[in-house]
Amino acid sequence: MRNPDASRATWRKSSRSNGAGGDCVEVADLGASVGVRDSKAPNAGHLSLSPETWAGFMLQVRAGRYDLP
Repeated sequence: MRNPDASRATWRKSSRSNGAGGDCVEVADLGASVGVRDSKAPNAGHLSLSPETWAGFMLQVRAGRYDLP
């Protein structure tokens, strides 16, 4: 998927971000896609996912699929 211009996007930080330098992810609605980026390096670019891919990923996250043991 083509990376749309995200310069005017409103990015929101993960609710799991603790502000203590942990792994932080930000997401933004980019219209036809969902942007995902590293909050510690916002100028390093972002991934653009289809809404369906993002929804499937979030289902897996909520199910604990990526939790560390």
